[in-house]
Amino acid sequence: MSRFEELAEEFARIANDPRGQFQGFLDSGKKVVGCVPEFTPEELVHAMGMAPFGMWGADAKVTRARTYFPTFYCGIVQTVLDLALMKKYEGMSAVIIPTLCDTLKALTQNWQHGVDGVPYIPMTYPQNRKPAYGQQFTKEGYERVIRDLERCTGAEFSDEALGKTIEVYNEHSHLMRQFSVAAASHDCVTPTIRRNVFKSAWFMLKEDHSKLVREMVRELSAMEVETKKTRIVTSGILVDNLNLLKILEENSMTIVGDDVVAESGQYRTDAPASGPSNLDRLVAKFTNTGDVSMLLDPERHREVALVDLAKERRADGVLIVLTKFCDPEEFDLPRLRKAVMDAGLKEVTIEVDRQMDRFDQAQTALETFHDVLAYA
Repeated sequence: MSRFEELAEEFARIANDPRGQFQGFLDSGKKVVGCVPEFTPEELVHAMGMAPFGMWGADAKVTRARTYFPTFYCGIVQTVLDLALMKKYEGMSAVIIPTLCDTLKALTQNWQHGVDGVPYIPMTYPQNRKPAYGQQFTKEGYERVIRDLERCTGAEFSDEALGKTIEVYNEHSHLMRQFSVAAASHDCVTPTIRRNVFKSAWFMLKEDHSKLVREMVRELSAMEVETKKTRIVTSGILVDNLNLLKILEENSMTIVGDDVVAESGQYRTDAPASGPSNLDRLVAKFTNTGDVSMLLDPERHREVALVDLAKERRADGVLIVLTKFCDPEEFDLPRLRKAVMDAGLKEVTIEVDRQMDRFDQAQTALETFHDVLAYA
């Protein structure tokens, strides 16, 4: 087995066993703080000596959360609450929930009333995040999260420790961008392998994940370029369902870049090298974050960035994976599709949900999409 294959197996093991990773932190005496998407300030948790842990729900039928949510709510949020009600997060010291959409706002209240033993900490972000008053609002929100973390966990915050954490996170983001570029030149990085590299990052300390990613990039750099498969760029909130990725692989498609919140959307923006304080540097990172449906985008830059990415990576087409019942994504969809088509690119949109167990319609759409691209 080559080193590339060994690394691919390690990423798969971690990505597919979040419970094992969670228990490993607890067994080592590490306090764990859950981080609900989309832009939870993980750096604050890390700087206080605890482990941030991604919470993106699961591909499963919702059972207990139906008592709290109507059926037309986002499946990511529904399954997050469902797992909590089933005590799957027992042992977490706290969970941070950002309120970037109405569904996440409802989650905070349902968590407060339905989940015992895991206190929640809200993080309220401003949509007008770039003006001075928006930056001040964000900073005060972070300060509240720090106070709540200190109260819930007994850990202490220091701006100096945050500075060291920011360097860890900036390095990790740089490596993830390098991986995305390197993977685009190698068909051996299948959609599933690519998914595992990105997904595993949610369940590891970033410094540990960086070691594996750095080695993976080094291995890819030593290989000969191979790009014979159909090249696509993906867009959406979450593109990690193994059944969906298997369909792509069966149709000889490879993902050469993404505009996916759970993947590259986390790594496009670094904290600046300096600022009045390290907390201000973290505020600046959020201020400069963009090109996602959850954040105000008056310049309509997201669709421009998606088209530019597709052209840069020489993509044959764009796959938009629409999270069912996600209003912000649905609002952006017409603009994204128009921009892609106006640029002369082919696109297909499929709707997914955490509770889906059959992908027959998606399979038909993707098979047709492959044929269109193959004979374009």
